[in-house]
Amino acid sequence: METLATAVIKSPVGPLFLAVSPKGLVALEFDARLAGQQTLRPNPRNLREEEHRFEFRDAREELIPYVRELDEYFAGRRKRFGFDLDLRGTDFQLACWRALVAIPYGETRSYADIARAVGRPQGFRAVGMANNRNPVAIVVPCHRVIASDGTLCGYGGGLDIKRKLLELEGAVSGRLVA
Repeated sequence: METLATAVIKSPVGPLFLAVSPKGLVALEFDARLAGQQTLRPNPRNLREEEHRFEFRDAREELIPYVRELDEYFAGRRKRFGFDLDLRGTDFQLACWRALVAIPYGETRSYADIARAVGRPQGFRAVGMANNRNPVAIVVPCHRVIASDGTLCGYGGGLDIKRKLLELEGAVSGRLVA
C-alpha cells in the first residue's frame, strides 16, 4: 500500500484535498464532491467494495510549496505551476491531461480542440471522460475546456467554481454561459 502525504486546505473556491507522492502532486480534489465524482479518498459508505490502494498521512508541512503556489494562483500572481505532478491514468488520459496543461492561462479550448490535439479528432466524448477523470483539478486545468458553442459545461467542482476560475484568469467573455 502506498502512503501519500495529504492536507485539506482553504481556498476561495472552498476546501481542497491535496495528496502528494515522492514524485509530485497525485490529487487535488474539491472537498465537497459531487455524486459519482471520482476521488482518491475512500467513500465511507462503500468501504467493503473499494480497493484500498493508499494510506493517507496528514502532512501539511510537506505540502507548503504546493499550498504557496495555489495561494499565488488564487491571488492572481501565478499563471503556471512549478511543482511536479504524479499523474496516473491510461495513455489516452495522460495525453489529454498534458493537452490541458498546455492550454495557456486565460484561454479556453473546446473538447473538439483537445481531441484534435491528442490525435483523435472524433474523440471529443472520450476527451470529456478523460477530463471527468482528471485527478488534479485547477493545476491540470480542465476548467479551461468549454463546449464548442462557447457555453460552460461539466466540471467536477460545479459550474459556479468553473466560472470563478475562468473569471480569475480573465477567460470569461460574454459568450460563456452556464
